Formats: sequence, structure tokens, C-alpha cells
Amino acid sequence: MSPLHGVLLDLATIDQGDLDLSPLDRACGAWRRYPQTEPTQILEHLGDAQIAVTNKVALDRAVLTSAPSLRLICIAATGTNHVDLNAAREQGIAVANVVRYATPAVVQHVFALILALTTRLPEYQRAVASGAWQQHERFCLMDYPIRELAGRTLGILGYGELGQAVARVAEAFGMQVLVAQRPGGAAREGRVALEQLLPQIDVLSLHCPLTDTTRGLIGARELGLMRRDALLINTARGGIVDESALAEALRLGAIGGAGVDVLSTEPPRGGNPLLRSDIPNLIVTPHIAWASREARQRVVVEIAANIEAFLAGIARHRVEGDGYAAWFNPDVQMRRSASPASPALTSSTDQ
Repeated sequence: MSPLHGVLLDLATIDQGDLDLSPLDRACGAWRRYPQTEPTQILEHLGDAQIAVTNKVALDRAVLTSAPSLRLICIAATGTNHVDLNAAREQGIAVANVVRYATPAVVQHVFALILALTTRLPEYQRAVASGAWQQHERFCLMDYPIRELAGRTLGILGYGELGQAVARVAEAFGMQVLVAQRPGGAAREGRVALEQLLPQIDVLSLHCPLTDTTRGLIGARELGLMRRDALLINTARGGIVDESALAEALRLGAIGGAGVDVLSTEPPRGGNPLLRSDIPNLIVTPHIAWASREARQRVVVEIAANIEAFLAGIARHRVEGDGYAAWFNPDVQMRRSASPASPALTSSTDQ
């Protein structure tokens, strides 16, 4: 078997120069590294690589049928919707993702948002910066009411590993936890239908995937069922929430506040209803809940482990295909060799 060649298509979305990439070098000795790959550059950057690592670069059918050397796609995230899994299966390309790498970071961010909103940190920081405290007649500026989490109720939509980890921290704060029934799923003991849960909770935290069922799940009707002082926290996917409805609910005071780390389109170059300056009690962060250095380093380690498992014929975190077996399958190789060849690389150096 010839030596493996790998390509990192959007390394800058993972590494800001602060990570140890040696696990990747041990798993695959020859890498081409690109900080970013534009759609028009994908085939050029793939070249004759057998392994491709992508975080957000889309690998669709047209790409996969034009990359006959490709055997393994390592997704540097959990979500797989930017890779055409059906095409990968047809082409004999294995696809593996990484899971559970960012749980501590996301849980920490969830409570950073909850605590900032309940403690009114943005308002008090602005008050100090403007000189309001310095000019106040008393030692303590109490213009914005602060709430304790103890005794409050947290609702969780999406009770996988992340949702359960959030629940454990909430209980440590003395909160009661209610878990929403999965939309469209069978009734389960201990779960509460969403429309019944919303009026009971002080905070709603979203941890479900974006699917046809969950897209736009939290809209004007659902926001209207929440208490006027309730908070919405979204570190899942922007498309789960109707952003226009949320912006309007905040402007009208229909809910108490919101903290969001995700938007429906990222980056939001075309604007977004939640980025207007007239929306009160809203904190928006730029999709960083997952991005602690420790979490990003775990991504590197997990990708390397997926590559090593692939080479050993082990289906580790495999979401599609058995590219290892396909490597030695003459029928697959004959079909793939008939695919259009990838354009040659203009340079083999790291970029």
C-alpha cells in the first residue's frame, strides 16, 4: 500500500496556532494544511489525498465523485450535514465524526449566558463604564434586579449527553429540571410535552439537533407560552428558533431575555433580526460555546484516533461506509477509477 496522504481543508476553524497537531502527524505522515478552502478550491486542495479532514467545508456528490483517491473523510465536528453521506457510501468512502469533545465547554457557556442574564452583568458593566456607579449616592448601585438560580426551574429540550450534563450543573445550583418530550417522538416516562413544559419553566435551554422536525420549533406560539421573565438559551443550532419571533418577543418584553451562541446563517453577513441594536436583554456570542482550547485539542486527538482505527479496519465513530474494505474491493476501485480525475495540485506545501 502506498503511503497515505491527508489534507486539512479548513484548519483555521480548529487551530489558532495554539494546538498540538502531532497526533495527526503520527496517524498520517504526509499532510497538506489549508487554513480555509473556498468552494472553487475544494478539488484542487483534495488532489490525490486519501484522507480529508473538514470542519465546515461542504463535500457534496459532485466533489466526491471527482475525488477517486479519497478513502476517508474525517469530520472535525459532530454534525454531518455538510457531507453527502449517500454519495460517500456509493463511492466507498468512509466517514467518521467526533463526539463528546465539547461537553464541558458547552455546559460552561450555557451557564455563562444564564448567569450573565440573571445577574445582569452586561447592564452593570455598562453602568460602571458610563460612570453611573462613581456618581451614585450609595455604595451599591442596584438599578437592575438580580435573580438567584436556586429554586428556579430549568427546561431542557434535547436530553443527550449535553442536556444531561447541563441538568447536573443546574441541580448543583439548586434548580429543578424538567425535560421536554422529543418533538414527534413517542411519549416517554419522565418527559413533559413542550407546550406543557414552557409555562412552568424559568429557563429553556436547547440541546437538540437541527432536523426537519426541529427547524423553527421555537416560534411565536412557543415563546408566547413562556413566562414573561423566562430566559431562552440556544447553544444548539440557530435554525431551531424563529429569530424574527424571538427578536419581537424581546422587544415587547414577552420573555425576560435570551442568550444565543448560534444563528441560522453563520457568519451573518446578510444581517440577522437578532443583531439589531434595539433588542433588550439579549446576549449573542459568535458560535464559540464549543471552542475552548481543551475541546479543540480533543478534536485533534479524536480525528487521529479515527484515522488509526480506519487503518486498522475498525469502524470508530463511523457515520458512513467502510472505506477500508473498499480500498481492496476491485468493483469499487473500477467504478471509482472511471470517475473524473481531480485536478493536480499547484503546490504540495502547507498553506
